[in-house]
Amino acid sequence: MRPLRPSIKFNLLKWLIAPLLIINLVGAGMTYWLAWLPAEHAFDQSLADAAWALTSQIKQVRGKTSLELTKQAEQMLRADHFDKMYFVVRDAQGETLAGDRNFPALTDAVELHEPYTFDAEMNGEQVRVVALYVSIDRNPIYIGIAETFRKRNQTHYVILMSLFLLDGALTFFSIAVVWIAVNKGLHPLRELQQHLGQRNHDNLTPIEFAEHTEELAPVVTSINGLLDNIRKGASAQQNFLANVAHQIRTPLTGLRLQLEWLHQRHADEPETAHSTELMMSSVERMVRQSNQLLALARAEPSRFKPAYLEELSLDKLVEESVQHFIEQADKKQIDLGFDLQSARMRGDHFMLRDLIDNLVDNAVRYSPPQSTVTVSCREHAELTLLTVEDSGPGIAPEHRELIFDRFYRANDKIAGSGLGLAIVRDIAKDHGGEISVTSGADDRGTLFVVRFPRHGLAPTTEHIVVDLSKV
Repeated sequence: MRPLRPSIKFNLLKWLIAPLLIINLVGAGMTYWLAWLPAEHAFDQSLADAAWALTSQIKQVRGKTSLELTKQAEQMLRADHFDKMYFVVRDAQGETLAGDRNFPALTDAVELHEPYTFDAEMNGEQVRVVALYVSIDRNPIYIGIAETFRKRNQTHYVILMSLFLLDGALTFFSIAVVWIAVNKGLHPLRELQQHLGQRNHDNLTPIEFAEHTEELAPVVTSINGLLDNIRKGASAQQNFLANVAHQIRTPLTGLRLQLEWLHQRHADEPETAHSTELMMSSVERMVRQSNQLLALARAEPSRFKPAYLEELSLDKLVEESVQHFIEQADKKQIDLGFDLQSARMRGDHFMLRDLIDNLVDNAVRYSPPQSTVTVSCREHAELTLLTVEDSGPGIAPEHRELIFDRFYRANDKIAGSGLGLAIVRDIAKDHGGEISVTSGADDRGTLFVVRFPRHGLAPTTEHIVVDLSKV
């Protein structure tokens, strides 16, 4: 199993979101303590104020200390809707002068006039105690005020829930902002990917720098360097291909003429005649292959020059091109017919001859004996149409896009190079047109339709895309 490739987006999110979450957690903890400590101090201060209020009610009468506290005042002291309140007043010997006798012991660490807080238990509940040490007429008095934790726990819960909701919302929006920012930041990279993905295999033009960010400039520079190297290599390959095809075609033509003379000279010798026929057939295939290579080199988009297009009659080109296919069609008893109407256009004479030759040869080659092939051309609105229809076995829908790829052959039983329809597609594209393939009449055979703009392709225009449903 191939290991997963590292993701720039994942790494960015990881290094942005993880620290952000840690910062949020630390901030939430600090906010919690900043909210809870003042609240706890306020609760303790309230108890201390109650203890200080009791000191004003402590009197020294005839050498005896007492707490002058009415029942109403005591009820007010103990009154609380949530917590239970307890109090005690004790002398230096620990004797209870007033209040709850089971009040927790007051610590000796209490300093004079300095309230001291601590947690204790009373009547089975945890309580918060404030102890106050005062001196009444030089007699030490200890005062204790206690309350349960109900209000404190409720306040604690509210603070925690508020912080949880607030921090959760902030975390969610922070992650959303980071996610959007990362996606926005990576958008130029996706645009570059889409731009390269939409290019045709023959589009080797440099990528414009102005369309991309500064960080992508080195990448674009490297890609443009690679495209330039590929373009140079493709150009050298096409030049080599054209030169080789041209150099091979000349001696092959001479060899074919010599074999034809030899065949006529020994026509009365069956074995020699049969051997020369086989050799002529092989030479004919080699001549066709060299012609295909030469046509492929001429049709290469990088070599095409729209400025060299000329006005011509497509119907005249068809008449000139198909003459040598009549004999081939007669051998297979194929009815090769024509429906040629006046069809003017701008184009390259030699390339259009290659296009017509390949379409007609393809129809005749793949059609069975005693079938029909019809070649027609006409003008339609701003288009010039060339159609080649046969009554052969047809092409399956799943193969109709693939047949225009180089070296692809739908039927391996019939000799061929798989270059013919690739050449047709390139020539049509060079002229700003397009080619479509469908079933013929009554869903039998194959129908090729090539659509050219009548007024040609300007040197700087893109290839024209025609809506097939309207033609």
